[in-house]
Amino acid sequence: MVARKFLVRHDDSTFAVDYDTDDGFEIFQFQLFSLTSIPPEEQKIVGEDNDRIVSDDSDLAAVSDKLRLVSITAEEERKPEKQEETTSSTAGAGKLDAGTSVMSDEELARMLQAEEEALLLQQHVAYENSEKFEEKIRPYVSQVLMYEDPVRQEAARKTVPVDNLEEKALVSLAKEGNFKPSKIEQDHAFLLQLLFWFKRSFSWVHEPPCDGCGNETTGQGMGNALPSEIQYGATRVELYRCNSCSRITRFPRYNDPLKLVETRKGRCGEWANCFTLYCRAFGYESRLVLDFTDHVWTECYSEVLGRWMHLDPCEAIYDRPLLYEKGWEKKLNYVTAIAKDGVYDVAKRYTRKWHEVLSRRTITTESSLASVLASMTKECRRNYTSQVLSVLEERDNIEREALERDLRSTDDASISLPGRQSGDKQWRIARSEFGTDSLSSSSCPVRICRDEHVSRIYNAFSAILHKFVEDSLIVSKGVEVLKIFRATVVDLKKLPYKKRRASLKSNSIVGTSLVHQLLPSFSELLNALSLKSELDTNGIVSVCLAGDPVKTALALPVALHALDELIRDLSKCNNLTKDSLLSFPLLRLNRICTGAVLASGEELPFGIATAAFDGTRMSKWEEPNGARGIMNKEHTYSFPVITQ
Repeated sequence: MVARKFLVRHDDSTFAVDYDTDDGFEIFQFQLFSLTSIPPEEQKIVGEDNDRIVSDDSDLAAVSDKLRLVSITAEEERKPEKQEETTSSTAGAGKLDAGTSVMSDEELARMLQAEEEALLLQQHVAYENSEKFEEKIRPYVSQVLMYEDPVRQEAARKTVPVDNLEEKALVSLAKEGNFKPSKIEQDHAFLLQLLFWFKRSFSWVHEPPCDGCGNETTGQGMGNALPSEIQYGATRVELYRCNSCSRITRFPRYNDPLKLVETRKGRCGEWANCFTLYCRAFGYESRLVLDFTDHVWTECYSEVLGRWMHLDPCEAIYDRPLLYEKGWEKKLNYVTAIAKDGVYDVAKRYTRKWHEVLSRRTITTESSLASVLASMTKECRRNYTSQVLSVLEERDNIEREALERDLRSTDDASISLPGRQSGDKQWRIARSEFGTDSLSSSSCPVRICRDEHVSRIYNAFSAILHKFVEDSLIVSKGVEVLKIFRATVVDLKKLPYKKRRASLKSNSIVGTSLVHQLLPSFSELLNALSLKSELDTNGIVSVCLAGDPVKTALALPVALHALDELIRDLSKCNNLTKDSLLSFPLLRLNRICTGAVLASGEELPFGIATAAFDGTRMSKWEEPNGARGIMNKEHTYSFPVITQ
C-alpha cells in the first residue's frame, strides 16, 4: 500500500485528495466525483507540471502531486462554433434525449438500405387487407373508454394513499434541490410515485394459490366463464387444481378495470389495464400500449418532458422504451398505443432496429396499416371540436417527427437494461424474455442528490451530547432521552406531512422535569428538522411543524437513522465525557453531504435516491424496490450492489 496526497484544482477550487494505491485509479475517479460532481466518464485529469493526461494507475505514479481536473463536456462546449460543421447532417433534428447520439452518415445509409429491403420483402409476404390487424385492436378501442367513466375513476382514487404519494413526490424533488416545484413538475413526480406504489400494491399471478388451503396449484386448462365473471369481461377462465387438497381454483381473466381495482392481481394485461385507469383517474393523458409479441404497458403524456413517456407497471420502470428490445431481447413487430382520442403506431419508439422490426410486420402492409389507424383515429375523434382536433393534429405531427428522429439516433451502449423481472423465472426463460442479470457499473446512471440538510442534522446532535456531559448524565439516561425523542420522530413520520404534531412522552427512567431541563439542547436539531416545541398549560411538550412541511418530510428519515446510530454508539459507551464523544462517527466532520450517486442496476433507470449519503452509514441510498448502493469507505464510492 502506498498513500499519496494530491492537490486537485478544478475551476476556482483546490481539493486535497488522499489516494491509496490499493484502491486503484477507478476509486480515485470516484473520489473526485464525490467532490466535484463530475462523473468519471467526463473527467479529464492532467498533471499541472507537464500537462500529462492521467488515465491509469501508472500515470498517477509518474506525475507530481498537483493535478488539474476539467469536465470533458464543459471543454467541448467551449470549443469554437465552426467545429460543429462536422455534424451538419444532424441540423434541424431537434433535441435528442439524454443517452442518445445521432448516427453517422454511413450508419444511416446502411439502415435506410436495410429498411428498403425489408419493405420490399413485406410486399411479398404481407396482406393488403388489414382486417386481421383491426380485429386485434378493435376490442381495446372500446376498453380504453372505460377509463373515462367517473365511477371507475373514483373507485380507483379511493384506494390510493394520495397524501403519502404526494409527500414522496415532493421529497423526491427536494432531494434534487427543487423545493419550489411547478405544478407540472409536481404532477410528473406524483406519476412516478403512483407507478412505484402500484407495483407494490398489485400482485402477479403465475399459478394462483388454492382458494381452500392456500397451497400450490397446477394448471388444468380453461373453463367456462360464469355469469358473474362475464359481467366484468372475463370471457377466459383458467383452472388450477390444488396439489394438496385437489380443490379447483378459478382464475378469471377480468378485462373491466373496476373489478381489477378490487382483485388487485393478474398478469401484464391486468396490470397495464388497471394502471392506465389509475393514470386517467388522476388526470394524466394516457394510452394503453399493446405489443403484439405479448406484453402490455402504459404511456402518459409528460408536460415536463413535452412528450409521451413509457411506463411499465409490471416492472416499475419508466421512460426506457428500449427495455424490451435491449433488455428483454424481444423481437418486436407491432406496438400500438390506444387512447380515447385515437390509435397510434408507436413501434419506432421501442426499437433501434427498425429494419428488423419491419421484416417481422407481416400481418398487413405499411400503407394498409396507416390507413386503418387513420380511420380508427378519425372514428375516435368524430365528436371533437375543430379547436381540439387542431391541437391533437399538431401533437400527432410532433410525435411523428420525434419517432423518426429517435429512430435515427443511437442509444448509449454503456447503459444496459435488465431482463424481465415480473413473473416466474422459468416462465420468463420459456418466453425468451429473461435477458441478463449481468449489469456493469457503467450501466448505472448518475443521480444528483443534494443533502446539505444532513450536516445540519448531524451537527445538531453535538449540542445535545455536550449537554449530557455538562449535566453529568449517566449513559443509560442519555440513551433513554434519545429513545424518547426517537419515538416522537416515529410518531411524526406516521402522520400526514402537512399536519405533523406529536408529544414528547416521559417515562419512569426519564421524568418530565429532566425532559424540560434538556429540551433547550434540542432546539438546533428541531430547527434543522423545520420543527418547533410547544409547552402547554399541563406541562406537556409537543413537537410540531415550524416551516416548510416538505423540508420536515425530507429530514425526518435522516434524523431517525442518525438517532438509531447514536443510540447504538452511546449504549456501548462506559462513561460519557468530552473525549468519548470524539469516537462517535456521527460527530465527525469529514462527511459527504452533497454530490451524486449511482442508481442501482436493479431499478434502472431510475428512481430517486431516497437516503442521505453521509459518510457514516453502510447503506447510502435506496431505490423504490429496495435495492441499495453502498460506499466502501469514507469519500470513495463503490459500485452498486443489490440486497434482497
